[in-house]
Amino acid sequence: MNDDYVRIFDTTLRDGEQSPGATMTSAEKLEVARALASLGVDIIEAGFPAASPDDLEAVRRIAIEVGNADYNGKTPVICGLARASVNDIDKAWEAVRHAAKPRIHVFLATSEIHMKYKLRMTREEVVQRVREMVAYARQLCPDVEFSPEDAGRSDPEFLYYVLGEAIQAGATTLNIPDTVGYTTPEEFGALIAGIIRNTPGIENCIVSVHCHNDLGLATANTLAGLRAGARQAEVTINGIGERAGNTALEEVVMALYTRRQFYNLRTGIDTTQIYRVSKLVSNYTGIPVQPNKAIVGANAFAHEAGIHQDGMLKHSMTYEIIRPETVGVPQTRLVLGKHSGRHALRARLASLGYQLSDEELDQIFARFKHLADRKKVITDADLEALVSDELYQPRELFALDGLQVTCGTMGMPTATVRLRDPEGRLRVQAAIGTGPVDATYKAIDAIIGAPNVLQEFVIHAVTEGIDALGEVTVRIEAGEGYLPSDGDEAVDHPRTFGGYGADTDIVVASAKAYLSALNKLLVASGQYGPVERPSAETVG
Repeated sequence: MNDDYVRIFDTTLRDGEQSPGATMTSAEKLEVARALASLGVDIIEAGFPAASPDDLEAVRRIAIEVGNADYNGKTPVICGLARASVNDIDKAWEAVRHAAKPRIHVFLATSEIHMKYKLRMTREEVVQRVREMVAYARQLCPDVEFSPEDAGRSDPEFLYYVLGEAIQAGATTLNIPDTVGYTTPEEFGALIAGIIRNTPGIENCIVSVHCHNDLGLATANTLAGLRAGARQAEVTINGIGERAGNTALEEVVMALYTRRQFYNLRTGIDTTQIYRVSKLVSNYTGIPVQPNKAIVGANAFAHEAGIHQDGMLKHSMTYEIIRPETVGVPQTRLVLGKHSGRHALRARLASLGYQLSDEELDQIFARFKHLADRKKVITDADLEALVSDELYQPRELFALDGLQVTCGTMGMPTATVRLRDPEGRLRVQAAIGTGPVDATYKAIDAIIGAPNVLQEFVIHAVTEGIDALGEVTVRIEAGEGYLPSDGDEAVDHPRTFGGYGADTDIVVASAKAYLSALNKLLVASGQYGPVERPSAETVG
């Protein structure tokens, strides 16, 4: 009870799957269970075997395949949930008994409102049922967890008594659920402290906490319970679960990790896998992670405000208390938008290889602010287009004069392109591709013959409706050795060029964007006259 290790009990596959629309197939549950085990979860609540034959089979497969494997020197406990009934307990045991470390989790409500309206049982009947069912589960399995459902709204004195009886009947873990997310951190912490202080035999058990997020307090309540002496936290990936969800694994783990000196507690979680597992669960359940979600949201390590970006560029800890790589996020993102300042813009352009003078930066910054008022997020392709358009305007060497494509479920996608070359002649070429855009680009390449690699291709609608204007931005990288030497030294770094096109026909817009980028590449090559160089070049 006095150790500093917090056992992480993950119920993503049971409570998490109860989120509306979050049902997973057996194969998906098995894959998530493997990911949880690799993450370092101590106990995996694999499901509710009595709920359906499929759920029982899924838990059984997880018990066999995950519950007997070694994950970095650790084999997780595989747990099955059961109501306080012989049938439920039998099915839970049937499913988990194949694991090296099986657990049966029995629950029965103890709040007045649940006993009166749901169970229609007296206090005495509830106590008797707990005694009998916990004892029955213990006969089958050496590891039994008992949960007094709706403990957060239960009479504490009655709770102490029920929990004491559960211990005598053989419970090894006592889980205290705030089932409806009703309590506050102060109340929940006091409840856990009271249970530890007043429950006979508690020293022989692990006290666990299971909090729901109806008032947005699940993580705060869980941490309060751990500070009060609980040593198991019941959580789900991304905080999914009934109604407003459960305590999020990533929030509890990273709070303990980041504030270790405050909590003096630790877990066995490999934090660098958190982001990967979050994405896996989101993909399988179909529940997206909100952008501002703590730890794993898209904006968790993104900064747009100019003041924040300036601080981040000077020292990351000015605005980040967790390094993104600690949870497996590739890197911090400085999001360029209307709130960004010159410092962030200069840094992003430098990362793209542009070294600008103060005067050039002022020119680009003015255009950048104007664009940011119209677009929520400015992409690298947008920036490259701004630099190219503002600092030098290449000649339009090749122009689109006509385009026809054939595609669909039958036949091969074919594009016929007609371009007007620098001498004013019309040149026609047809090509086959994997789709209409690919065929169009191959036909253009056959005419122009400028080696390059397509690095980025982005489409979005500028307007709404069936007649929406489609906007395409592309970024190409010059082929190796294609560009001329820079003075006496060969240009040995990649050069990239952005292009933009818009049209109600998205294939036409794609062709215009590609030609725009190719024209810039051709101008830089010097094939059609003196090389036009911007004062700021792309170097990576």
